[in-house]
Amino acid sequence: MRKDDEGWTVYDIATYEPARVNGVPQTGLSIEVADDLVDLLNTLAREKNESTGH
Repeated sequence: MRKDDEGWTVYDIATYEPARVNGVPQTGLSIEVADDLVDLLNTLAREKNESTGH
């Protein structure tokens, strides 16, 4: 996540574009929301990798 003109943006590290949730770019967020979203997305990514890592 990085500070933007309107708050904080959460980025997709694979594309370097703003992360999208249900098609909505995650920009202009409060630091608390952005931090929570980063934690959630990282947890979901880890769980996905663990479930496909047979």
